[in-house]
Amino acid sequence: MTTDAHRAIDAVWRAESARLIAGLARMVRDVGLAEELAQDALVIALEKWPATGVPDNPGAWLMATAKHRAIDRLRRGKLQQRKHEELGHELEREWADATAKLEARMDDDIGDDLLRLVFTACHPLLSMDARVALTLRLLGGLTTDEIARAYLVAESTVAQRIVRAKRTLSEAQVPFEVPRGEELHERIGAVLGVIYLIFNEGYSATAGDDLMRPALCEEALRLGRLVAELTPAEPEAHGLVALMEIQASRARARTGSDGKPVLLPDQDRSLWDRQSIERGFAALARAYALGGAAGPYVMQGAIAACHARAAKAEDTDWHTIAAMYAALAQMAPSPVVQLNRAVAVSMASGAAAGLELVDTLVAEPALAQYHLLPSVRGDLLFKLGRHREAQAEFTRAASLTRNSREQDFLLDRARLCEQGNAPLE
Repeated sequence: MTTDAHRAIDAVWRAESARLIAGLARMVRDVGLAEELAQDALVIALEKWPATGVPDNPGAWLMATAKHRAIDRLRRGKLQQRKHEELGHELEREWADATAKLEARMDDDIGDDLLRLVFTACHPLLSMDARVALTLRLLGGLTTDEIARAYLVAESTVAQRIVRAKRTLSEAQVPFEVPRGEELHERIGAVLGVIYLIFNEGYSATAGDDLMRPALCEEALRLGRLVAELTPAEPEAHGLVALMEIQASRARARTGSDGKPVLLPDQDRSLWDRQSIERGFAALARAYALGGAAGPYVMQGAIAACHARAAKAEDTDWHTIAAMYAALAQMAPSPVVQLNRAVAVSMASGAAAGLELVDTLVAEPALAQYHLLPSVRGDLLFKLGRHREAQAEFTRAASLTRNSREQDFLLDRARLCEQGNAPLE
């Protein structure tokens, strides 16, 4: 019974923690304190639920318990006098209200509260590493240990990032609110950027022994869907969901039985998840209906959709994809986008045309340590019969990656160059 109860509590916490913290943060105006109160409620649940059973409405139970803890803290004087004066009477009144009324109020505000929490966790005052850690902690419900294992860093490092982030937000008195007007437009890009960064780390792990970290992809998708639901008129949010859904659909086909990468043209497309692709198509259609064709996430979603529509690799419309990357490079200039465009051009117009574009990026400082630049260049050189040069590029690419699966794969390609039969990209 105890084990079952603990599993149920863990599931409830994953489902309800973000809503719980968001609702509390609206009241106490402090994300760090809100998380402490939520954790207090969780500890009480761990003590009581194994004996009493999980309540019919566990989220409301946790919220009521956390509010009670907030009142206790106020009474003990552990909050500043100002907060006591401003919040004490409000919390006392709320606690005295009937449970049904309390639940109704929480339901009414829940969307706004979650959106406030998203923008607070992704505040530009924080470093990107801190935004990612805080987002996964507050909105994903992940523990510091889970975040540390996902990113292959020390748990103490993650804990410090989270503590500093909460302290920064508290000391700067960052308002717990959704920005408005132009600031909202600017900040939604930052929020989506954090979510996509989490997804990319799951999709192509930068280090370690596994090519992918599926749990991070799942968390990013869940967060992306949440933001799209909370900002239904924002085309870029739906564009990001489309992009992640379609990319995630390839997960089972991206590695072989040995765990090494399988390149896109070589993947067994029958393994692609059609339901995920259809969800991606639906999100992309919604973004287009909102007039979002000119957004970078919508454009990347459209590129992913173009790949997904090809039943076989040779059916891929590379000319359209190359044109899309050219448009993306105009709206969101980036050396990585230009590298992707070069790959598309090589597939549409030949390896020589692609190599010409890649060679313009060799001196780009942002790509100096980016292993995919020499990897792409090696592939194009091999296709042109320049095997010795290709071998050097694959060897260099292997030296730059910290992912052991990618490293082994690239070294295999370098060895195969000696025989003149490296697998084509």
